[in-house]
Amino acid sequence: MNTIEMTEKYVMKTYNRYPVSFVKGQGCYLYDENGREYLDMLAGIAVCNLGHCHPEVSETICKQARELIHTSNLFHIKPQAELAKLICENSFGEKVFFCNSGAEANEGAIKLARRYAFEKGKKGYEIIAFKNSFHGRTFASVSVTGQGKYNEGFGPMLSDVKFAEFNNLDSVKSLVSEKTCGIIVEPVQGEGGIVPATEEFLQGLRKIADEIDAILIFDEVQTGIGRTGKLFAYQHYNVEPDVMTLAKALGNGVPIGAIVAKGKAADVLKPGLHASTFGGNFLATAAGKKVIEIVSQKAFLEEVNDKGDYLREKLTALQNEFPEIIESIRGKGLMIGAVCKINCSDIVKKALEKGLIINCTAGNVIRFAPPLIIEKKDIDRGMEILKSVLKEI
Repeated sequence: MNTIEMTEKYVMKTYNRYPVSFVKGQGCYLYDENGREYLDMLAGIAVCNLGHCHPEVSETICKQARELIHTSNLFHIKPQAELAKLICENSFGEKVFFCNSGAEANEGAIKLARRYAFEKGKKGYEIIAFKNSFHGRTFASVSVTGQGKYNEGFGPMLSDVKFAEFNNLDSVKSLVSEKTCGIIVEPVQGEGGIVPATEEFLQGLRKIADEIDAILIFDEVQTGIGRTGKLFAYQHYNVEPDVMTLAKALGNGVPIGAIVAKGKAADVLKPGLHASTFGGNFLATAAGKKVIEIVSQKAFLEEVNDKGDYLREKLTALQNEFPEIIESIRGKGLMIGAVCKINCSDIVKKALEKGLIINCTAGNVIRFAPPLIIEKKDIDRGMEILKSVLKEI
């Protein structure tokens, strides 16, 4: 029985998987059981920002695994403290809580906002979220996800959640009340189709949150760790949230999540109010520390922006060549969406058959989230494959 057959028989069918099983990875390339090479321009859905089996990260993981993996948070954990320090020194943050995933981080951030409201004696616990957003699959995170397909059949959802229009401050203002305790937003909507926020919008949210003493949460699970050309996406906008959630690329494939907080939000979660058995263990935080050390370098981020511009140029050329298929190109850094005039699932499937890994999100947006270490020659190769697919389409 091969891997695909075992998966079909024994693994819950929560994904419609492609008929490919990878056994090896190196940099921007993956290799299947038959030895076939694939160019990965998705990076495990914006997770492997340093590519597959990055030598420094792999060595860090192996070294830590030989020494100590887990003790629990009943004790002090050196790489956890070092990673928290590194994150705070490179962001607005003052304190960090570690967990295991982006959904967990967002779940904790929602608890933090509601607890803050409780301690301040506010009259309610309402959260303002946004239509077309995505924040995870756990109960609270899916409750603030503004796409009905993710919560259908699981109701009733978390109460006191209101959904505003993304990039529309008037829509937010119409929902704000004395009961509002938090606002949660993605600086760039990922699963919603790679839609960047405007600077006016995020700065407006900051002003609204300050006026009503609410917690402003930026979900940077997908945008964080260099993906947009800055270490964190909020740094594009001249605005700081009270809370930022991280995961995905923080461990370059090792599961880890984080809640980063400052000011009034930094000390809300006290002993007994929130916890995680595995969160911030030796292995995960050692990997995260090495990732931040590499990605936070100025020269590294400058290259991300340069390669992002190059990829957009190539995609714009394809848009000009195939205007009946590609409508527009949008995004930041190496988080880019090609908006199509047709459903793009067939494009993704045909690209995979030709050895290119991309992704369809929001039905008609091809998502490009390649490893940040990708070279321009690899981008050229990917665009040639995509061009051949578009010709067939």
